[in-house]
Amino acid sequence: MNNFKNDAARRHGVRAAGLLMAMVLTACGGGGGSPGAVSGGTGSGSTGTGTGTGTTATAAPTVAVGFTNAAGASSNALTGATPLSVKATVLDAAKKPVPNAIVTFATDNSLAVFSPTAGTALTDVNGVATISMRAASLAAGGAGTVTATSKVGDTTASGTANYSVGATTLTFGTLSASPAGIQAYGSTVLSVDVLNGSSKYTDQQVNVSFSSACVTAGKATLAATVPTNNGTVQTVYRDKGCANNDIITVSAAGVAKSASTTLTIAPPAAASVQFVGASPTNQSIVIQGQGGNGRTETATLTFKVVDIFGNPLAGKQVNFTTASTSVRVNKASDTTDATGQVVTTVNSGSVPTSFRVQATLPGTGTNGGADISTLSDSIVVTTGLPVQRAFSLSSGSFNVEGWTVDNPSATTVQVMLADAFGNPVPDGTPVVFQTNMGAIGSSDKGGCNTVNGVCSVVFRTQAPRVPTAGVPATPCNAVSPDATRPGLATICASSTDGTNTVYAKTAIFMSGSYVANAYLDGSPTPITAGTIDLGTIKSSDTRTFRLQLNDVNNNPMPAGSKVEITSMLNGVAAPVVPATVPNVAPHSATNVDDPTGMTVSSAPQGYTHLFSIGSPAATNCTGPATATFNVTVTTPAGSVTSIPFKLSFTCP
Repeated sequence: MNNFKNDAARRHGVRAAGLLMAMVLTACGGGGGSPGAVSGGTGSGSTGTGTGTGTTATAAPTVAVGFTNAAGASSNALTGATPLSVKATVLDAAKKPVPNAIVTFATDNSLAVFSPTAGTALTDVNGVATISMRAASLAAGGAGTVTATSKVGDTTASGTANYSVGATTLTFGTLSASPAGIQAYGSTVLSVDVLNGSSKYTDQQVNVSFSSACVTAGKATLAATVPTNNGTVQTVYRDKGCANNDIITVSAAGVAKSASTTLTIAPPAAASVQFVGASPTNQSIVIQGQGGNGRTETATLTFKVVDIFGNPLAGKQVNFTTASTSVRVNKASDTTDATGQVVTTVNSGSVPTSFRVQATLPGTGTNGGADISTLSDSIVVTTGLPVQRAFSLSSGSFNVEGWTVDNPSATTVQVMLADAFGNPVPDGTPVVFQTNMGAIGSSDKGGCNTVNGVCSVVFRTQAPRVPTAGVPATPCNAVSPDATRPGLATICASSTDGTNTVYAKTAIFMSGSYVANAYLDGSPTPITAGTIDLGTIKSSDTRTFRLQLNDVNNNPMPAGSKVEITSMLNGVAAPVVPATVPNVAPHSATNVDDPTGMTVSSAPQGYTHLFSIGSPAATNCTGPATATFNVTVTTPAGSVTSIPFKLSFTCP
């Protein structure tokens, strides 16, 4: 057993050594066979005449890449003027052409682009796929690699080839304008060739940019970028009032040097000069020496020169004149700015007047006609100061409840001022108010400042309620004394023209809250306390009577007080006329209203109301009857006074 094992081991070692030797010989191409042969399969097989057994490399599909130029010659030099054809040859593992195989081409697209842009092509019967390649831009330059990839069966094969890209040197031909000169608002055609050497460059479109100063200023139109067509680019230039020669410049990527030409453009003719406006906007200035307080002695006038299309014209001379000898034109001539506008100023003199300024474009008259011109609106030169005859003062109410009631907003007193021409005085003109009873104005000022010639203050009822002659001293009572009637306040408003004081006065009743005096049917004697007997009438008749209602000072009851018949028994009453106390101004002895109170009468100043009373049994009287009722007065503050009445009826 031991001999058998040793012998077997020896035989196994010999076989192992033989196998190892065969593998070495196979790897070294030994055995006498051809050393370059590769088997087409993956299995083992012999090569040459050797007796050993070995493993061979598997053959695979291949893709070979090459370039040709337009002449069909082999070339890998690409420029904007010389595109290349890229050819990829696809062979299977047996080195046979593969038709109808899809080949995908790829490269750096900043250097080159393919046509078609999908970058794919099918192989023909010779296994060749062809695609066109051109430079990505005229300025592109450098070296790149094309990779072609195709799938044969389940195997993907690829190949590469390198190429160079040289920048294309292009130039512009002469930039021309046809016509070379145009009238204002005319147009011309601009044309330029893109050249490769001395020939037009037509291999691909070149985007050409156009620019000019007038286009940038918005005074001409021109396409910003235009592509070449068969090596030439054209576009239309249209004037929009450039009024100057314009330099047009063309440039393009890949074209090292720009080209330019000068276009002659006739300036547009002025068609009109327009008055734009005046400052101050109210077209009123004051006489010399009266400026200040919002007033000005200078008027600023603006005019505008335009062409036949209404577009502003710059650089046009405008002359200014006026027919008035009372004002001074400070600038007799000036030139329009970029907006076509021109400005002059006029100073007032010492005389109130009105004037216009004429703006003229010299040298614009044709066929002996007058030059183009226009007139400004009328400008008024005023004193700007209030005058006595145009000083107006009014009160919202002449009879306010205030003899015993403190009312912080009893009524409003308004003043209106105008100058010698009847124009409202300038805004901010101060007006001072004073009163001998109650209070007027506000805590920050004793008056108001005008806006458009008007301002107002609030009059309030409070102490003092008894006037004192000449207190306070006012511009009004310096001329005529204030009224001293009990319960009648005198208000004075005043301003100044810088030298003289102008003023006006008004009077307001501070009316009591209760009826203290009532006068029946015009009697000079007030009715007494108790029930007022109106006598006896037939039941078919109507008793009408008038009742004048007065307060404790024989002044009117407060405006707005309600007057009505209440507590009616055995009678009927028509509505009271008027049903409320109206606004009652002070009046003279001849019953003429005098809002100033200067001629106020000492007689009762109340208002008279009409009452009508009848019997409820006017047609069906059964016997004597007596109607009783009250005349009730309710003031705005809620105070109530009732006066009892009676009226007897007899049957007809």
